[in-house]
Amino acid sequence: MEIRDIEIFLTLAQELHFGRTAKRLYVTPARVSQAIKKQERGIGGALFERTSHHVRLTPLGQQLYDDLLPAYRGLRQGLERAALTARGKPDVLRLGMISSNTGDLRPVLAEFAARRPGCTVQIRAVPYDGPFAHLRAGTVDVLLVWLPIEEPDLTVGPVVCTEPVVLVVSANHRLAVRDSVSYEDLADEPVVTGAAPAYWREALIPTRTPSGRPIPAGPAVVDGTQLFAVVATGEAVCPAFAHGLRYYSRPDIAYIPIRDAPLSRWAFCWRSDAETDAIRALASVAADLGPLAL
Repeated sequence: MEIRDIEIFLTLAQELHFGRTAKRLYVTPARVSQAIKKQERGIGGALFERTSHHVRLTPLGQQLYDDLLPAYRGLRQGLERAALTARGKPDVLRLGMISSNTGDLRPVLAEFAARRPGCTVQIRAVPYDGPFAHLRAGTVDVLLVWLPIEEPDLTVGPVVCTEPVVLVVSANHRLAVRDSVSYEDLADEPVVTGAAPAYWREALIPTRTPSGRPIPAGPAVVDGTQLFAVVATGEAVCPAFAHGLRYYSRPDIAYIPIRDAPLSRWAFCWRSDAETDAIRALASVAADLGPLAL
């Protein structure tokens, strides 16, 4: 069995869809079907149950998947490390983060280190405005950001963590004494803005309240330093994430839970045309651990 055919089998076992498998591997669905039939003939049994409605692994297919996956990962990692050594480059994965709450990712990073020894994860700070540009420019390999992500050239991995949304206000703000607030309260408050994609910003900072009242746009910021400077003076308020209470505690800032905000979901994403074994390994760790509750 050739390496490419193994890759096709493993990917189809994960996707359980010929079209998605073909798209992920940049081949045609016919090539996927051809490779699976060839493997089934060579092994002497069916690896997948296929109908017009679903694709499922047979018990034989599940056994082969369980046996092949660790060996395939080791083979790819060995080849990748050899190529890096030949080019004089270390095995490094650059992880872009908007926030500096690296400690919350300790379970993911520790498991990644155990599965991929010798690969160093380097954390890179990226700004709020245009974070996806850093992926496209190649200054980071993978990015941790909140969902949704609607960028056709990017692959979105599993949810890494979830956390509540809070309102960041000046300690002297009228809302600072509240136990909680509603998005409806933002109709009377300028809210910080930025150059991020509109759909992405809307998930955290909507332009209208639940009743349809407009939420005023305040000053634009590109990072936490600017955000806190604007908020601390009372110039604007800003919905943000609850990890701020642990990582950015300040006497001039208050964090108020937004009671009608859904839990935020954070996921890894990366350029589809620049996917590496290290990125796949990181995504696999996140999938196996499941979303962390922050």
